[in-house]
Amino acid sequence: MTPQAGICAEPNLHAFYLMFNLIPGKREQVRQALAELPVFWQHTAEQYPEASFSGLVAIGNNAWDDIYPHARPAGLSAFPAQQAGDRQAPETPYDLFFQFRADRLDVAYIASQQVMSLLAGLAELTYERQGFRYLDSRDFTGFVDGTENPQDEHRAEVALVAEGRFAGGSYLHVQHYRHRMAKWRKLPVRQQEDVYGRTKLENIEYESARKPLTAHTKRTSLKDELGKSMEILRQSMPWGNATEQGLVFISCCYTPLHFTRMLESMFQGDGAGNFDHLTLFTQAETGSAFFAPSLEWLARQGDLLGGS
Repeated sequence: MTPQAGICAEPNLHAFYLMFNLIPGKREQVRQALAELPVFWQHTAEQYPEASFSGLVAIGNNAWDDIYPHARPAGLSAFPAQQAGDRQAPETPYDLFFQFRADRLDVAYIASQQVMSLLAGLAELTYERQGFRYLDSRDFTGFVDGTENPQDEHRAEVALVAEGRFAGGSYLHVQHYRHRMAKWRKLPVRQQEDVYGRTKLENIEYESARKPLTAHTKRTSLKDELGKSMEILRQSMPWGNATEQGLVFISCCYTPLHFTRMLESMFQGDGAGNFDHLTLFTQAETGSAFFAPSLEWLARQGDLLGGS
């Protein structure tokens, strides 16, 4: 099965993120619209080859059975919301998630307008955000984002379901974070580095022996019961304007378990009071769970109109 290009896309300069909720009673029309998207996106990529464009659509946990009632990804479930005192990662369900990435902002915009036209009268736009590369792929905190991302062929091994009818698909978790920049900027650089567990300028990870148990890299570098790393592929990008800054965080994985365990480790900690101190300086405002099926799944399901 052929995965959607946006799942394992290499870093780009620009992105548009859109989320929709379905208008009731439009199942067949929405299913057909989604089936048409790969052709549009292939045409866009071929028309603007220098833009390195990729498109991605993912269907939300609550909407999947309405759009595709005949089969469901086994691991698709509600977003694993977290609450720990004033720190929280809420669940905010959406029905459809779109990601458009490109090295030209206008090309990503063209793709977003195609979707707006295609879904007119079928779904309501409820979230819109533009992301962009900041410096040398850094977050607004000043630290390089996605340092631990898998590389080359390993990206697909981590991000894509390998077998079964949903092969080539990916479980996505999407969060909108708003940074508390005024509070963050008051920290000396050394304390900022301790929060992350790596140096700021050189992007060198601390040795394990000197890494605080509250460091972001400590709380998100997890292993399963067999000692295998629980990896995810991050497709995150910063967002910001003159007064506000944050991150659109996107996790892609062949299983939802890895992201769930990471989020629990960040917010609930290790039982000894050691949670991710980065959560003191940024607030998750949304949290949604999706599945991005293969291109063949999208096209094939578009022919099953009238099913129940």
